[in-house]
Amino acid sequence: MKILYICTHNRCRSILSEAITNHVAGDRIIAKSAGSQPSGEVHPLSIHYLKEANISVDGLQSQSWNEFEDFKPDVVVTVCDSAAAEACPLWFGHSVKVHWGLADPSKIEGTEEEKAQGFRACIAEITERVNKLVLIAEKNLAPAEYKTELAKLGAQ
Repeated sequence: MKILYICTHNRCRSILSEAITNHVAGDRIIAKSAGSQPSGEVHPLSIHYLKEANISVDGLQSQSWNEFEDFKPDVVVTVCDSAAAEACPLWFGHSVKVHWGLADPSKIEGTEEEKAQGFRACIAEITERVNKLVLIAEKNLAPAEYKTELAKLGAQ
């Protein structure tokens, strides 16, 4: 299964999702991330808290979804509400599209501990969802069946 995580700026939630998926799923799922309007840099706290969780940050970068036309994802997961509302490129046409709607820990204004709690909670939520995705990937379903299985997990 190939998954492309989309967030408008591709600097936090989609980056976290890519790294966690590749860490948890091994070769059962290939994950990438991109944005419609990439910021060009990964949020430093995304890197910090991935490292804290012993998740590789090698190769993570903020990039445009236009760079993934040849990737041909089976599933496109939007992780922010603004990306979910955007018109996706035509080449996503054969992909199953779902929405996770994750809270953005990079928007937390508060103490360092409050920021840490936000990032750790987001990482835990993504990890829980990815563990369920692995179960779907292991079923060797036809891509047309992904939408039904993902809906059972709460994806919209």
